[in-house]
Amino acid sequence: MAARILHVVGARPNFMKVAPVHRALAARAVPQSVVHTGQHYDAVMSDNILRELGMPEPDVNLGVGSGTHAQQTGQVMIAMEEHMTKHRPDVLLVYGDVNSTMAATLVAAKLGVPVGHVEAGLRSGDRSMPEEINRLVTDRLAQWLLTPSADGDANLIAEGADPRSIRRVGNVMIDTLIRLLPSADGEAQLRQFDLSTGNGPRPFVLVTLHRPSNVDEPEVLARLMAALENIARHAPVIFPVHPRTRERIARFSIPHDRTVLSEPLTYLPFLGLQRHAAVVVTDSGGIQEETTYLGIPCLTMRANTERPITVMIGTNQLLGNDTDKLQREVQRVLEGNGKKGSVPELWDGHAGERIADVLSGT
Repeated sequence: MAARILHVVGARPNFMKVAPVHRALAARAVPQSVVHTGQHYDAVMSDNILRELGMPEPDVNLGVGSGTHAQQTGQVMIAMEEHMTKHRPDVLLVYGDVNSTMAATLVAAKLGVPVGHVEAGLRSGDRSMPEEINRLVTDRLAQWLLTPSADGDANLIAEGADPRSIRRVGNVMIDTLIRLLPSADGEAQLRQFDLSTGNGPRPFVLVTLHRPSNVDEPEVLARLMAALENIARHAPVIFPVHPRTRERIARFSIPHDRTVLSEPLTYLPFLGLQRHAAVVVTDSGGIQEETTYLGIPCLTMRANTERPITVMIGTNQLLGNDTDKLQREVQRVLEGNGKKGSVPELWDGHAGERIADVLSGT
């Protein structure tokens, strides 16, 4: 068993991914530490999420902050090289596809530190997305390719990866969801947004949108908001707004009379709302997975996804930027005709334990 494991996280979704792995390794008394690069950092949100997850504070916060992709990647590499040279972990574990994941992997590869990539093998096929480049580079250099589903295995084999390096372990995000779902009943959020009827929640639409392709162009964001305004004539539309999106709505002077815009929610409150939603409209990868597990129809405003398993067997549909189809599909759900799906193999709450087993050779 490796003596010292270093987890690197760079954005809030990484916390939900590292938590079950950290817990499983702690149960085996494995020495480990967590470095938060600070790529995305909101002190209040991050502290609250860590508390909800039962995670300790990261051992180190590098405080890299925002910047261009090159600036951010370079700053993470410089800081990680200094940290890893000083502390010399036996294994680096990286998560997902943010810049910090690729940057830390590059440093480890040059220092001769083996890398395990959690969520290996995910591909959208769209190299215009920076995240796709991060996935490709990280998987090329990692020694342990820890995949969440069969399509990840197939992608890696097609790219020439050594089959012996591939381990299908399941989905760590679903580990966290399963563990915390009993604590996320959503009652407070239903009351907050006036969604309780006494006989269960009113049917409502939950929205998350933050990707540049959806929020950076005034015309695109205006069409999306107009569609949500029309949908809100038929059912409440609850939109916890990412700061990036809120800034764009204000800058572009986009009206939103009916859509309920709220402050961002931490993990448990959002999960509490999500479990009761009639349908979720999103551009987030993790929410595509969560809705598939929860059996909730998901309408993804993207032309492609790195999680096609959620479309193939789950509840997800890709709508691109078709706001007319968005309105039609929401209406279908409200009429009881939403897409049904099933849960992928090994999305069972034990992915973290399987990762710990791989690292211990059992």
